Amino acid sequence: MDQPSGRSFMQVLCEKYSPENFPYRRGPGMGVHVPVTPQGSPMKDRLNLPSVLVLNSCGITCAGEETEIAAFCAHVSELDLSDNKLEDWHEVSKIVSNVPQLEFLNLSSNPLNLSVLERTCAGSFSGVRKLVLNNSKASWETVHTILQELPALEELFLCLNDYETVSCPSICCHSLKLLHITDNNLQDWTEIRKLGAMFPSLDTLVLANNHLNAIEEPDDSLARLFPNLRSISLHKSDCHQFPNLMAVLLPTMSAKTRRDFSFVTTWLFHRKKCRSGITN
Repeated sequence: MDQPSGRSFMQVLCEKYSPENFPYRRGPGMGVHVPVTPQGSPMKDRLNLPSVLVLNSCGITCAGEETEIAAFCAHVSELDLSDNKLEDWHEVSKIVSNVPQLEFLNLSSNPLNLSVLERTCAGSFSGVRKLVLNNSKASWETVHTILQELPALEELFLCLNDYETVSCPSICCHSLKLLHITDNNLQDWTEIRKLGAMFPSLDTLVLANNHLNAIEEPDDSLARLFPNLRSISLHKSDCHQFPNLMAVLLPTMSAKTRRDFSFVTTWLFHRKKCRSGITN
């Protein structure tokens, strides 16, 4: 069934989390919050909101009444707005700026490439630690703005955005620990090198389904590019290059980092299973 179009965040919120659709539930870990709303609010005492809101695939195009968002969402820490119809960063900013405790934001599969993200809008995301922009077709200019305005950002998801190259910002982001940039078209290792310069504190790098055609790096520079890397996924990369990467990285690491380091190699496991005739 097609989702209704032109709906506001507040409209969907009120429908989904009404007592009829989301009854008050007691018990540990439920995270249910009954906020005190402004006097005269038609929704007073009606909504039972958890701290994790899931509003994906609801046809949301705009924020709605900001005072209501502020009244109901002051406690919300995670917000999933994936697969909606948000195309204006200003509308996203109106929502997020009224959710002061927000740490996780999922904006996947929204056509946000249709508008420009200004720094004033991005500033409203300043407390977000985990941001998902999969299949949003966010430009590198948008990513740069986000990196400048989100000083606490630790995890960033940029999958399915049709990237063929990487554009470096003027300053690097020291807070980022995890980057998922799978299912793009980053085939040249030269582009991957830029990620090391952009994110010097990177702990986990997921490059699956980019079909890297080569990994070429002098022994003494790779460890400097990714000095804190502990995990890398190269699923569906050139399997002949993986041993080279491992041989270059491991000897340059400290003993502790070497013990902690792990390569996520689904492709290698799958290859072994196929060779041995295992199908399940």
